[in-house]
Amino acid sequence: MRIIDAHNHPDWHGYDLSRFIANMDACSIEKTWLLSWECPRDEYADCSAWLGGDTGPIPFARCLSYGERAPERFILGYAPDPRRPDAIDRMQAAVEIYGVKVCGELKVRMMYDNWDALKLYRFCGERKIPVTVHLDYAFSTGQKYPRPDWWYGGGIEAFERALSACPETVFLGHGPGFWAHISGDELYQKEVYPGGSIRKGGKLIKMLRKYPNLYCDLSGGSGWNALHRDPKFAREFLMEFPDRILYARDYFDNRHQQLLNSLGLPEKVLARIYYQNALKLVPEEKSEPNKVKRRK
Repeated sequence: MRIIDAHNHPDWHGYDLSRFIANMDACSIEKTWLLSWECPRDEYADCSAWLGGDTGPIPFARCLSYGERAPERFILGYAPDPRRPDAIDRMQAAVEIYGVKVCGELKVRMMYDNWDALKLYRFCGERKIPVTVHLDYAFSTGQKYPRPDWWYGGGIEAFERALSACPETVFLGHGPGFWAHISGDELYQKEVYPGGSIRKGGKLIKMLRKYPNLYCDLSGGSGWNALHRDPKFAREFLMEFPDRILYARDYFDNRHQQLLNSLGLPEKVLARIYYQNALKLVPEEKSEPNKVKRRK
């Protein structure tokens, strides 16, 4: 079965291009959506394993470098900080010059229904470009500077307002602040990775039923934890929304595949999660797929 990883990053956790591709091969991953992360320096924790740059922890230039050297393995993603006055111009240039197919990862300390953000979403919606957003609630870092907490997106309500305001735009929800709402409890305010059985009435379930433009990015510990904490519910969830879930990792282990394969899902459901939904959002080109224009 084909497998597409819908969320990963260049030079992430010490994986350079050769190690990255070797890992993809070991996990039977055909292609990866390679995403940037742009935000001000004081909006992310210091991590010596990250390349960094003047635009944020994961510069688009590194995505582009991977895409130029292995165009058959990567789908390019880029998300400018919507608060920049040239955000739309940057996104347009990334699409028209470098063939970017995904707007992501959007991970900034702002309300996701900010008016500048809505302009970016609508730009992407007009061009059929899906938008991957990271949600996190404000949990203490234990220090005063550069920030006392790392929050992104402003909570599930702000994200829902964006979904409602931009029905033509496809959004992929991701991160602890998104996946915690699979359950109807209040643990999203208390734990980054809530445990225990899933309670009915989760906000995420309600949003999936209400907004056809909402999809789910399974990546990271948050996506894995949301399914692993209650496998019985996880199977019911994936059976109800097989067309709205994308396999993704945001890391280099294989636990998401191991979990999905343990749930007894029908082959056709697994196929949708592993690659068909990704191809629905980012169709393959008929000739010269994933070609990246080289800089002179």
